[in-house]
Amino acid sequence: MKLHSLLFLLPALAATLPAAAQFSIDEVDARQGDVRFRDPIKSTPVDVDYFNRARYRAERAAIRKERNTLELGGGLRGALTSYNDSWVAVSGGDNSIAIASNLFLNHTYTKHLFTLETKFVANFGYNRMKVETENEDGTTSSDGVWFKNQDEFDISVAPSFKMSKNWSYGAIVKFRSQFANGYVSRTQQRETERKSTFMAPGYFDASLGITYKCPKPKFPIVVNISPIALSAVFVESGLIRENVWDKKPGWQTYGLSGPDKTSKYEGGSSIQIDFDRTFGKSEFLRYRTMFYSFYGWITDIGQNNKIRKYGDYVHAMDVWTAGDQNVSEKPQLAIHPTVRWTNTIDIKATKYLSTTLSFELYYNRAQNVDVQTKTLLSVGLSYTFKNK
Repeated sequence: MKLHSLLFLLPALAATLPAAAQFSIDEVDARQGDVRFRDPIKSTPVDVDYFNRARYRAERAAIRKERNTLELGGGLRGALTSYNDSWVAVSGGDNSIAIASNLFLNHTYTKHLFTLETKFVANFGYNRMKVETENEDGTTSSDGVWFKNQDEFDISVAPSFKMSKNWSYGAIVKFRSQFANGYVSRTQQRETERKSTFMAPGYFDASLGITYKCPKPKFPIVVNISPIALSAVFVESGLIRENVWDKKPGWQTYGLSGPDKTSKYEGGSSIQIDFDRTFGKSEFLRYRTMFYSFYGWITDIGQNNKIRKYGDYVHAMDVWTAGDQNVSEKPQLAIHPTVRWTNTIDIKATKYLSTTLSFELYYNRAQNVDVQTKTLLSVGLSYTFKNK
């Protein structure tokens, strides 16, 4: 056999023979224990209804607008006339300035069955005219004098709870007074001739009862009937209580029981009727009226030295004034119902120009046996803001 044939035969024989090997593994002692896995990434849950601050503010604003009804307005009116000396010498005339302003606010807050209505009305006006005054030496001089022609503010707060669709029960609290000093006339403006100032007089009324609101938009009348009511008059200025005009001291003019008394309280019943309606699509015409009457029958029952006839009362007062003026023996006029009726008509020519006609009737027998009336017609600038 040749050598190269033997070399090819040897690998074939090795592949057919069995092969064996021996391995040894060392023993390993592995300790058992709990295995914990840590996740360094924090997970944040994401909800579909996530908080949106802009949306929250919009929802709260919508709720406030739904619960609150606000009306705010005001006006300024004036007139000026001026003549030079030559004109006055030939044709006559009088230089004058008249300025009047008004402000009103109506706010109503409603939540479920509860309603809180707040009203504020203020009117203030001054005019200036020349007045002939006599000096101490007998000569006369013509001077321009400022004198107020209207001065009053009125605040009313009325909380109520709804009983049915048109009826509710609650209270009405009102306060009324003036801003500046008032005098007897243009030529009588000294301290001893002052007849009114802030809180002299001031009027406070409180009542508790039921209220009816008409559901018809064309007849928005509101009637409040209060079986229990309180009416108070305040004259805090001692100077005004002592001053005398119309032959009566101030404390007697405002119905106080004595010069040292600063207030008077009466208990009884009251009724109030309100009506406020606008006419036309553009609301060019608006009519507002308020009728209020109070009768102090509770105080009248327990009143001493009561005299019902006014003539007998005047005679008894003259006798009492000429005597020792014992306050316990002072004659008292029987209490009569007080009446206050206000009417306002607003006619809008444009958004900022309007004409206002107001009429007021007031009767208080403790102050004056006659009926008091006031009428005002003015044209000027006005603006009203409404949130609804």
